Amino acid sequence: MIELRHLRTLVALKETGSLAGAAKKRFVTQSALSHQIKELETRINSSIFIRKSKPLSFTQEGARLLNLAEEILPKVIETEYDLKQGLNDELNQLAVGIECHSCFRWLMPVMEQFRTAYPNVNLDLSSRHLFDSLNALEIGELDVVLTSDPVPGQSIAYQHLFDFEVQLVVAKDHPLAKLEYVTPKQLEKLAIISYPVPLQRLDLYRHFLEPAGVEAGEQISCDLTMMLLQRIACKDGVSALPTWSISESYGLNLTAIKLGPEGLKRPLFGAYRKDSASARVAQQWLKLVAKEGLAQQHKLN
Repeated sequence: MIELRHLRTLVALKETGSLAGAAKKRFVTQSALSHQIKELETRINSSIFIRKSKPLSFTQEGARLLNLAEEILPKVIETEYDLKQGLNDELNQLAVGIECHSCFRWLMPVMEQFRTAYPNVNLDLSSRHLFDSLNALEIGELDVVLTSDPVPGQSIAYQHLFDFEVQLVVAKDHPLAKLEYVTPKQLEKLAIISYPVPLQRLDLYRHFLEPAGVEAGEQISCDLTMMLLQRIACKDGVSALPTWSISESYGLNLTAIKLGPEGLKRPLFGAYRKDSASARVAQQWLKLVAKEGLAQQHKLN
């Protein structure tokens, strides 16, 4: 088997042009280097350079091995550096992108559990890549993404965490309030109150109204959950939220209604790069998220 030390010796021979120079460069005696060369030549059943040639001249077999060395060794050095840097990064920070505004509140206990288990890791939760989080993950700006909309790709792994229900939220004196469930047609052209997310990305539109060919009404954006719920209570419009958000009604006169007779269920996935040095820590973080998410669902049922 050809080893990395053999390839490094070939490069040293080329760079110095002599056995003595190569031995000095490799920090071994000339005798030890000669023994290593003889070992390599025995393995390939051929000489690697022409004896007594000045400057040192490689045989055809030796030149082929030298080409291999010059191709492989830089990649080995780069990989060693990346792995070392990656392991250092793993101990310092885990950048988590969240595509769900309302997830932050119930993720607080998870953050505490994670910090106890990994005190040296700075956990950074962010929604700044809200509309491009999976791309940010792929290029290394994020380490983990919580998303309901996985995009197939060879470099990203998706871990299913749990399913949750999205329900329509209206004021208790809204005309739809006493219904057991609503149909897409009943929401036609009604104003939709949402977080600052494009209409086309809203679950209410993508998975309920649009498939039924129903036109949405005006979209009203709110940055804060409290403000969003207050506008619903004032009958400025309706909204569709995960059930964990609805439980935080802040004493407002609101009610939740199923979207369709079976309700609208959505999955939550944790995404991370398969080959990332932080993949192992990311998986541990996602296990905690899944456990807490399922506990939240249990409380609501």
